[in-house]
Amino acid sequence: SMITDAEEEMTPLQKRLGDMGKLLSILSLGVCAALFLLAVFQHRNIPEMLLVAISLAVAAVPEGLPAVVTICLALSVTRMVKVHTIIRRLPSVETLGAVSVVCSDKTGTLTQNRLTVEKCWWYDVLEDAAGSNGRGESRCVQEMLRGMLLCNDASLQGEQRIGDPTELALLDFGEKMGMHRERLEKQYPRYDEKPFDSDRKMMTTYHRIPKNGGHKGSIAYTKGAPDVIVQHCTHILQDGRSVPMTAGQRKRISEVVELMNSLALRTLAAAQSGNTPGCGEEGMTFLGIVGMRDPARPEAEEAVEIFRRAGVSTVMITGDHVDTAYAIARQLGIAGHRSQCITGRELDRLDDTSFLKRIKDLRVYARVTPAQKVRIVKGLQLSGEIVAMTGDGVNDAPSLKAADIGVAMGTGVDVAKQAADMILTDDNFATIEKAIEEGRGVYENIRKSVIFLLSSNLGELMTMFVAVAIGLASPLKSSHILWINLITDSLPALALGVDKNDGKSLMRCPPRKASESLFARGGIACTLFYGALITVIGLAAFLVLPCGILTAEGELVSNPFTWVERLRELMSREQILSKSQTYAFTVLGMCQLYHAIGMRDVQKSVFAMRPWDNLLMVAACIIGFVLQFAVTEIPFLIRAFGTSHLSGQEWLLLSVLAAFPLFAHEVIVVFRK
Repeated sequence: SMITDAEEEMTPLQKRLGDMGKLLSILSLGVCAALFLLAVFQHRNIPEMLLVAISLAVAAVPEGLPAVVTICLALSVTRMVKVHTIIRRLPSVETLGAVSVVCSDKTGTLTQNRLTVEKCWWYDVLEDAAGSNGRGESRCVQEMLRGMLLCNDASLQGEQRIGDPTELALLDFGEKMGMHRERLEKQYPRYDEKPFDSDRKMMTTYHRIPKNGGHKGSIAYTKGAPDVIVQHCTHILQDGRSVPMTAGQRKRISEVVELMNSLALRTLAAAQSGNTPGCGEEGMTFLGIVGMRDPARPEAEEAVEIFRRAGVSTVMITGDHVDTAYAIARQLGIAGHRSQCITGRELDRLDDTSFLKRIKDLRVYARVTPAQKVRIVKGLQLSGEIVAMTGDGVNDAPSLKAADIGVAMGTGVDVAKQAADMILTDDNFATIEKAIEEGRGVYENIRKSVIFLLSSNLGELMTMFVAVAIGLASPLKSSHILWINLITDSLPALALGVDKNDGKSLMRCPPRKASESLFARGGIACTLFYGALITVIGLAAFLVLPCGILTAEGELVSNPFTWVERLRELMSREQILSKSQTYAFTVLGMCQLYHAIGMRDVQKSVFAMRPWDNLLMVAACIIGFVLQFAVTEIPFLIRAFGTSHLSGQEWLLLSVLAAFPLFAHEVIVVFRK
């Protein structure tokens, strides 16, 4: 129910692109409608201007952007497979870059999931497991071990180890003590069981008791969390006999558990009940406790520190005892104070308002249920965080579904994998750090592509609008507009989408807000500046020939108030108009290619960029320049596009004019430094 109730949320990028698409559609249609109305008002050729307006509307919307985004995300998915990450939902790659909180399970993710029994306690004896060899003759030890081994679903078959790491550790300890589960199963055959679940926090198996070659009665063995088991016990095994448990013994058990937990040991208790059919989980006899060591992953500590520098908080959510969880969290740098820890029971006592007030300071959640995990995730989301949640079990599926990014373990169950957005094939917490770095790089590339496309299209749009608004001829034909879009909105935008970023630099920046626009952090200024610059360059190219003629005739200087009228008159001559349009067409095509080169990194000089890190950009620029050259030099293309042949001197002039976006880029970089 919790899985099906979880709604499928759009990713931040999907929301931003959706909003941007609506806005661009409205603006482009508005500008193009205004352009057409101006043409009608000025009594221009209506069919021709209608065609230009439609072409401009098509050009104003970056129709290549969806393809660029999809290809960019798909290539990123391919790269992430190499770092042991399988992406199940394509847009999730970008969402990773916005993650501000990583909620991680402890066992197997932050730790190695290779448990060994280090300490054991029965009645009033606390020993190191290493020193327990040969002590198996004690009735208390035998009974505790029997319970741990019989209430166990793991198996050791030579080199093959099958089952939960916790249960495998118990089998290893039993073999060291001379007791084997397979032999015990033959002596005490199992006939029923109550599997472990997260609410009861214990598991019970029921066995026949052997006597004189037959079976007489039954016995139940239970293992689980010590604080839960002791609540169901009324007796304790002392010198082989079951005696009533005193308050002092309960206190002693609690002290032993606290001691083991403070040493970062995972504790497990065993109990037995009844020798008659139908024995249950009440009124049990407490047998003993084992403390198991699950070493922290060495790389997890480094990943937590990288997250901290990147502004990403790490939160531990575990079913283990709070002291065990805190000991590991302190070792890894997740929590520094005990006040940053909370148990599931304490969490239930907090109402939503009180919980949201404390949620920013909490770093460890212990002894939590699946429903509480979902509450934690939703609480973090309500406080403005983008949440990544790890899990591997059936009980983790609801929280994986509720999180912005659900991260399942490769060794986890299929239900968890189906609910998740990505799967870690190596179950390693440090892999999440690589995934977030990749996500930030993907978003940065998409952002660069968006700003490049919009500033370029804005330049084209405003070049046309300004020229028509002042009564001049259209600087571009409809075929010119579509051709420029072909060579600039495809390969150059795609090259920016797959550009190689400085991952370490990205991971030193805080995560972006979920509500952050694609134009935040100077994006809108960059778009408007380069859009205006391309407009000026396009108009300059369009007017350079007629202005040169007026200058040669002395009219531009002697009578500046009539120069617009003289420009209109000159451009009414087909040869001059064709040449001027060719100039504008050529410059607008080339200057956007130069603009793409600078957009690779607006913080860095082009001379500091390594061109061979992005071979697609090199190829895109070469192809773009060759195609732009072809439409003014190949006869049948000249006829098709209505262009004019250009001399070497003209190519030199136009190339310098087209390179102004790069000149501006270098000036901005120098001033920023």
